[in-house]
Amino acid sequence: MATRSTEAAGNETAQTVKDCAEPGLTSGALGERPVPVPGTGSPWRWFFSGIWLAYLIGPVADLFQHHHSAAWIAGGILITVAFCAIYLPTLMFCESRPRLCLYGLGALAVLAAVACLVYGKSWTPLWIYVSAAGGMVLTSVFGSRRASLGVFAITGCYLLFCRVTHLDTPNTLAVLLPVLLIGLAMIGFRMQITLMRELAQARGTVAKLAANEERLRLARDMHDLTGQSLSMITLKSELAEKRLAKLPPSAERDAVLTELGDIGRVSRQTLHDIREAVSGYRRPTLAIEVITARNALEAAGIALDDDPELTLRSGLFDPDAEAVLAWCLREAVTNVIRHSRARHCRIRLTERMGELSLEVTDDGRGFAGQDQETPQTPDSHTGSGLRGVSERLSAIGGRLSLGPAEGSGSKGPGHGFRLVATVPAEVATGDIAHNGHL
Repeated sequence: MATRSTEAAGNETAQTVKDCAEPGLTSGALGERPVPVPGTGSPWRWFFSGIWLAYLIGPVADLFQHHHSAAWIAGGILITVAFCAIYLPTLMFCESRPRLCLYGLGALAVLAAVACLVYGKSWTPLWIYVSAAGGMVLTSVFGSRRASLGVFAITGCYLLFCRVTHLDTPNTLAVLLPVLLIGLAMIGFRMQITLMRELAQARGTVAKLAANEERLRLARDMHDLTGQSLSMITLKSELAEKRLAKLPPSAERDAVLTELGDIGRVSRQTLHDIREAVSGYRRPTLAIEVITARNALEAAGIALDDDPELTLRSGLFDPDAEAVLAWCLREAVTNVIRHSRARHCRIRLTERMGELSLEVTDDGRGFAGQDQETPQTPDSHTGSGLRGVSERLSAIGGRLSLGPAEGSGSKGPGHGFRLVATVPAEVATGDIAHNGHL
């Protein structure tokens, strides 16, 4: 019963960690319902971005104030509809599809230029919307510094078309400030969204750390509260069985011996099950190991370039594969600190063709005699750590590859080291049972 309730608590905690790891979600503490990150795609964002398009009513109304042909009016309405249809998706999807939104930004600029050249000065306010879209899109693709240059370039285009359309100076200056300042404000808004997303990811990491601490606490309590008592029951039953065996044979004695044997077997099996449960709760994860690695490398004076995927993907694929990769990461970082004399360490997690690969590289001295053309195996090195990592990987159908760091050939042989641990994204439980360990 204690084991089942503990497993239930562990499953609930794991589910909380998965919820916190979803993009755009955050949770302040374990057990809270995840909430969306502000500004990351809620329906209200569509509403408040689109409501400003109502100001295009002015240029459209100007089409009907003069006696123009139906084709002339239809052309202006068509430009307005196309502008609105491109503007909103360009703003909304600049984070998920930034490269595609660049084409949308270009289309907005072309439509604004055509409207100014064909329909005159009343359409110059379109450049306000182009500047707003430019601030969002250019920040997503190139960063805030280049985006600022882009906003200034859009402002220059606005001034150019004001001159071409002979817009008077007071009206030019009245729209100039919105064109410039709204573009810069959108850069700040886009950076704020990025900061909120990073904060959500940090809170998710904190939740994972809390979940791991809770698992360790449950494991310690389970072991301390039940392990000693069950061991005592087993020893007492064995002692009683030996003392009864010295008594004269009788049916009653044989029945008691059978009952004592059953008690001993049940207590031993229960103790074994609890130890298995404790071992499962102490299973390492990538999210925890990368934080530990960051602290250890920083203390050793080694700069770390780690992949955000290590934290984001943690808990979202096969737990046995993640546990093995976590052990590989721990051993690789230990070797970098103890043996490499490196100044920089790089960690990446990639997925390709149904396999997950953990790559750890450094710019240290590498292993003596390593060859750029011949990847080495754990058996090539005397350390037992890499041999143990290779055995864990083999147990789940994975593999370990060792060799010089990429791009280090120009620095001479033996410079830099690269470890790649590859596991299948889905691990069959039969492989683990067959090999008997992780």
